[in-house]
Amino acid sequence: MSETIFQIEGINRTFGDDPETLVHALADINLSIKRGEFSALVGPSGSGKSTLLNIMSGLDVPTSGEVILNGKHINSMTGKELSHFRRDHIGFIFQSYNLIPVLSVKENIEYIMVLQGKSEQERAERVSEVLKSVGIEGKENRLPSQLSGGQQQRVAVARAIAADPDIILADEPTANLDSKTGAALIEMMQNLNDDLGKTFIFSTHDQKIMDKAKRLVTLEDGRIQNEEVRS
Repeated sequence: MSETIFQIEGINRTFGDDPETLVHALADINLSIKRGEFSALVGPSGSGKSTLLNIMSGLDVPTSGEVILNGKHINSMTGKELSHFRRDHIGFIFQSYNLIPVLSVKENIEYIMVLQGKSEQERAERVSEVLKSVGIEGKENRLPSQLSGGQQQRVAVARAIAADPDIILADEPTANLDSKTGAALIEMMQNLNDDLGKTFIFSTHDQKIMDKAKRLVTLEDGRIQNEEVRS
């Protein structure tokens, strides 16, 4: 059996202070993620998918419950501890790419490695490696504005995997892409999963991602309603 690297135990997330208008975004969520998974959180808008992904990444804090990555309780860390832990262990792919517009492709990808104190040679070798793995070699000196949406999202994927994180969380990564470009991006991420063993967890409405996922976790009204594991 693959190693369990991520555990979500009894997670609840509420918004608001007034008991009469309290919004229960997540209720009693329990979920284990094994290394090498290619899984998707699915469900209607407002079901809690993005909230759960944000809590898994440390971008949001649960009202109660535990989030454990590699044995570390991330929701009890200080801000600085969490920032460093997220930098070294979690990759995040946003729907809107979130590239830094004034930095080149190379600079966007190596940014986290700069924060990690990696040498210039290490960064250059790793940038070259990940550019090739996501199929955009030769574009390292371009600015994000000089790339198509699909190319920008490939840079975002390259940035997410550059520091070799334990898990990559992707929030609606194909939502701003046309069907053909989205399909190519999904295939590329699946290859990273198959060839390099990268662990991907998606929040998505995209049927193409659902079709490729090896596990579907269906949320509704903030609760897990169903889990489907595929071979």
